Amino acid sequence: MAVNVPAIAILLVSFLVMILLRFPIAYSVALSSIFCLMYQGLSLATVCQQMVKGISSYSLMAVPFFITMGMLMGSGGLSDKLVALANACVGWMRGGLGMVNVLDSYFFGGISGSAAADTASLGAILIPMMVDQGYDADFSTAITITSSVEGILVPPSHNMVIYATTAGGISVGSLFLAGYIPGGVLAVSLMVGVYILSVKNNYPRGDKFSVKNLIHQLGQSIWAAGAIIIVVVGVAAGWFTATESAAIAVFYSLFVALFVYKGLDLKGVWKELDSAVHTLSIVLILIATSNVFGYCMTALHVPDLAANAITSVTDNPILLALLINVILLFLGCIMDMAPIILIATPILLPIATSIGIDPIQFGIIVMLNCGIGLLTPPVGSVLFIGAAVAKRPMGAVVKATMPFYLCMIAALLLITFIPDISLFIPKMFGYIPQCTPAWFG
Repeated sequence: MAVNVPAIAILLVSFLVMILLRFPIAYSVALSSIFCLMYQGLSLATVCQQMVKGISSYSLMAVPFFITMGMLMGSGGLSDKLVALANACVGWMRGGLGMVNVLDSYFFGGISGSAAADTASLGAILIPMMVDQGYDADFSTAITITSSVEGILVPPSHNMVIYATTAGGISVGSLFLAGYIPGGVLAVSLMVGVYILSVKNNYPRGDKFSVKNLIHQLGQSIWAAGAIIIVVVGVAAGWFTATESAAIAVFYSLFVALFVYKGLDLKGVWKELDSAVHTLSIVLILIATSNVFGYCMTALHVPDLAANAITSVTDNPILLALLINVILLFLGCIMDMAPIILIATPILLPIATSIGIDPIQFGIIVMLNCGIGLLTPPVGSVLFIGAAVAKRPMGAVVKATMPFYLCMIAALLLITFIPDISLFIPKMFGYIPQCTPAWFG
């Protein structure tokens, strides 16, 4: 295998330099690919061909529908209903509103599929509410942004569709099913952290638990569950493809937002559609340009070289699994979520499968690592959103988030080394794992 070292250096070094100079990620990916192709004397028509190829995928058609569904449901009056439901479930505990914040993110994540949307919408409601009841503002912001990562794990998540497309041959339905228990593990881990800090700081309890109130709030929120049933159950049962279920869910969400919760009027719908198009344009340009970058890496055998370099460090499967997580966490500090999925998956997935990590499980590991990256400076977009919503200094929010980083790392390690956390539900629906972890013997 001939190695073109100068071309590889041009591709990777120019990309890293532009990232450090804070170029938009799509420009960084595209320009570094163009420089690499020019050095090799290849036609720049390759750029256009690979960009079109990158977004010419039937599976990716689900992405705009999921984004639109999340926008409509998130602004359609659903947030208040979910806050009330979460409060009825866990608000009676010590640090009740912190617990509500965590549980609400689990519920809302099943609608929005976006940590940023979760933080922006629920944060605007819960952070002022928590401060009014005596919680520290930085603590309130920290639990809001960390719990928002549950929205990436709990389906439907358009980032899961991007991973499934990038990994190739991955069942979107199985990936959706795999996210529920890991999302729950993350939620429980964060709740433990909330409880410990609440006892330490003497944060208040909420109202006493009431079965009558819980049943009432379940009835109020039942319409929200309909979207989840359409998407997840429909795909898992084979009634729809991911794309078909997403399209149906958009019309369902539009009906609920307009006529049931009445949180939107026609003018509001157009505004949300405009926001969805804006978000979609960012996602698609990243997918298109990253495909060019991936083409260059594949042609230059970068994935093979990287895999050999990583496995040369150690052949211990546990250390390799930890090293994969460290690499993904580092990338999360300097890159946004979609580019990490698109660029790192072809490199790291073969290493993961070689040590017995199933591709579905690896997808969940990637999602959580990228979610943690959304909370870490200097590129943590959700960290910025949370600080802006709460009107708090970013440094103070990062300091308050430190204990919750530990909770998230604990959840990540459990998901990495206990495969059935991710694979139990897919197995129930007939998914056959492709790998057995090497540390299981």
